[in-house]
Amino acid sequence: MALEKLGFLTIGLFDEADPRKGHESTLEVIELGERLGFDSAWVRHRHLQFGISSPVAVLAAATQRTSRIELGTAVIPLGWENPLRLAEDLATVDVLSGGRLNPGVSVGPPMHFERVKGALYPHTAGAEDFGYDRVGRLLDLVRGVPVAEAGTEGFEVFSDHVQPHSPGLGSRMWYGGGSLASARWAGEHGMNFLTSSVVKAEESEDFAGIQRSHIRAFRAAHPDGDRARVSQGLVVIPTDSATPDQRRRYEVYAEQRTPRTATPQGPARLMFAPDLVGPSAQIAERLHAHAGYQEVREVAFALPFTFEHEDYLQILTDIATNLGPALGWRRRDVDPGGASSYSG
Repeated sequence: MALEKLGFLTIGLFDEADPRKGHESTLEVIELGERLGFDSAWVRHRHLQFGISSPVAVLAAATQRTSRIELGTAVIPLGWENPLRLAEDLATVDVLSGGRLNPGVSVGPPMHFERVKGALYPHTAGAEDFGYDRVGRLLDLVRGVPVAEAGTEGFEVFSDHVQPHSPGLGSRMWYGGGSLASARWAGEHGMNFLTSSVVKAEESEDFAGIQRSHIRAFRAAHPDGDRARVSQGLVVIPTDSATPDQRRRYEVYAEQRTPRTATPQGPARLMFAPDLVGPSAQIAERLHAHAGYQEVREVAFALPFTFEHEDYLQILTDIATNLGPALGWRRRDVDPGGASSYSG
């Protein structure tokens, strides 16, 4: 099966002493992604760390520097968010982008909740619902379900649903899941599904097999069945044009992370995907044999967390020019008049 959509994911690291430089680097990487023909660019979400804490704001900036590439979040943890306010922000950015936003979300208590709950929910921490209902609220709000009475007060007019309303956004909502329950829930509620590079070892300890079972469970529950959208996420590092120093650093990075991929980790029995490092032809061969990859038609390959800006440029260029075509992907170009075409 040929790959139809090629995307990438970045965490957007920055130096605490100079945060603007890191954010500018992320925006430059997204701009490069568009020039290389990528179909989508995704940003991670990090709170109280030195990565993007406000992906919606970063993507708002990206909408003004790009014109074609789809922009996504992978993923926004909803435990940190008020669904109504988030719905307003997402719709605003989608309008600014011309309908290119792909918001990905997840549920569960905020990371290190005991440490942050006093600042995040000083009076309601014990009453907050961090389950699937929180996603359901966001979906309703994005899709235009009324939340108040419409009317006029003096010279001011009030809507009964979130404004602005972007009609297509509801169909571009993604759920980032690593369990069978999440996969089924996302399918039942008509969302798209982001398969995680971290999954729960519920049925086996084979990462690729677990990922495949999640995808199949999602599609079995989705109204669109096999046509339901799924995007696979793995750390992929092609080395075709890498310097000897880059190859060495990439290999060391992967080797340091490999031990955690051998067995389930922690009480939640989490399985981590191995990083794929090497020439594009070799990576393509491994992906074609991957049980999870065999189920998808689109991907969002993750950039490593701690590399340099120049490393990301090399990796993205190799993905677009070598790995993508080796997977059957054909880049989409946009001519100055706005017409799109596909080229090999």
